[in-house]
Amino acid sequence: MKKISFCILTIALSIFSFEIKAQQKTYLELLANQPHWVDSVFNKLNRRARIAQMFFVRAHTNLGKKYADSVGMVIKKEHLGGVVFFQGGPMRQAQLINNYQKLSKVPLLITADGEWGLGMRLDSTVSYPYQMALGAIQNKELIYKMGLEVAKDFKRIGMQMNLAPDADVNNNPKNPVINYRSFGENKYNVALKAGAYMKGMQDGGLLTTLKHFPGHGDTDVDSHYDLPQLNFSATRLDTLEMYPFKELIKQSASGIMIAHMNIPSLDNTPNLPSTLSKPIVTDILKKKLGFKGLIVSDAMDMKGVVKYFKDGEADLMAVIAGNDILELSQNSARGINLILKAVKDHRIDMKVIDESVRKILTAKYWASVNNKDTVVTRNLVADLNRKSSAALVQELANASVTLLRGKAFIKNLIPIRRTAIISIGVPSVTVFQKEVSKGYYNSVYYVLDKDATANQISNIAREINAFDQVIVGIHDSRSRPANDIPLNDGLKAFIKDLSTKNTVFALFANPYNLAILPGLEKSKALIVGYQKEDFMQISAAAVINNRLIPTGKLPVSVLPNFKYGDGM
Repeated sequence: MKKISFCILTIALSIFSFEIKAQQKTYLELLANQPHWVDSVFNKLNRRARIAQMFFVRAHTNLGKKYADSVGMVIKKEHLGGVVFFQGGPMRQAQLINNYQKLSKVPLLITADGEWGLGMRLDSTVSYPYQMALGAIQNKELIYKMGLEVAKDFKRIGMQMNLAPDADVNNNPKNPVINYRSFGENKYNVALKAGAYMKGMQDGGLLTTLKHFPGHGDTDVDSHYDLPQLNFSATRLDTLEMYPFKELIKQSASGIMIAHMNIPSLDNTPNLPSTLSKPIVTDILKKKLGFKGLIVSDAMDMKGVVKYFKDGEADLMAVIAGNDILELSQNSARGINLILKAVKDHRIDMKVIDESVRKILTAKYWASVNNKDTVVTRNLVADLNRKSSAALVQELANASVTLLRGKAFIKNLIPIRRTAIISIGVPSVTVFQKEVSKGYYNSVYYVLDKDATANQISNIAREINAFDQVIVGIHDSRSRPANDIPLNDGLKAFIKDLSTKNTVFALFANPYNLAILPGLEKSKALIVGYQKEDFMQISAAAVINNRLIPTGKLPVSVLPNFKYGDGM
């Protein structure tokens, strides 16, 4: 009888669990049938308070108490809808989130840019590989798992929305603002990988924001500092730049961020950023593409939007264009007043604003911020640094590392031969060198910093002539893997000379740097590790030690020698 009872209980729990899962709606499904809580909050808000829900203020935890308190005063005075967190630490941020939520009558929607997880903004948290590295991975399920882990982290620290993933198709190698933040140059690959990341986060209960519509991948101007112009036809933009967004709208994307770009083929208003364009935001994104989710402006304090539209006019025009959330207004009080006046002057219908406010409130309910739970700070840092997360980071790195040349050459390396292991671009011995030496017992380390002198280079060049095998790591020492790796001409000449010999190279940098390191295309063996972090160095070393079969494929072309999809 006990066994029968246990079986019945198990079955009952399984059915209950299934029903709970079946009842979990996507944000868009909930939006179509808004809960009573939305009505109850909405009906208590006057016009000014409704408009204020559309404004999200900047917050930091690394700028001191005075700055943090000033943000709190703005939240309390203006009754804003949300907060966008930037640099700081997890414990301080959790405490601030608790404080800010107490100050707000309507629960705040808390968000941040987390393209590679919390580590993009916070110290002492996990950083996953950049999207360029993820673009090399052939197993999208790993990226889905990453999305689930990122969702856990965001929710644990009291955030409900991630301003990610980046769905831009980076088809301009000189792009100064997207570049390594993109999954690559192929629109199908970008849509596949962005979709996996997005779905993982949304399945984990996190709101997401695809960016930067209609596509920021083919620009050579950073919209933080100026207004880029896209001089492409509407057909080209529709079939290439917009492709990932169109595909992921079909997959229930909860949010999309609008870029600050002037696009004459879509709206020929002079100097008008796409953020402020009703033909782009409303006519194309909402009506033509049928997007029902949250529309988020890129930061409203960027030069790309305020250069030509000053004194709060950009805020008003962004709302008229069809944006639901305005990030980082230069002055939210001024913006709210201008919009309120525009409603009175019939420049904008209050019904449009009400629709946006309902979308925001529904998002808050979907993400459970309506419960206004306090973030528990006990064990916070440990909870944000789970062993499972670290293991996934290494798994992602292993799956991304790409072998462009020398599969047979690496297999024929002999562990007992004299081996020189060199790291170039760094001041001290690297993880890469230590890991490689585990497989080559008769090895010596050499290090050349990015500004190494001619004498230092020539001394090492002379010494390594006595070695049978040379293994070289080329490291970008900067915090972000941009183009133009900072190596002096002497080092580049040294790399070129080594490429004519029995040398294995591993590049821990943006793959576009292959174009400025001549000789590597002729090297005996070449591995791309995409970024400088230890997990990439461990993966590349495992390939050289014949402990890892590389499966990564190049997500961009580096002409004339390397093409999208290359990888052995």
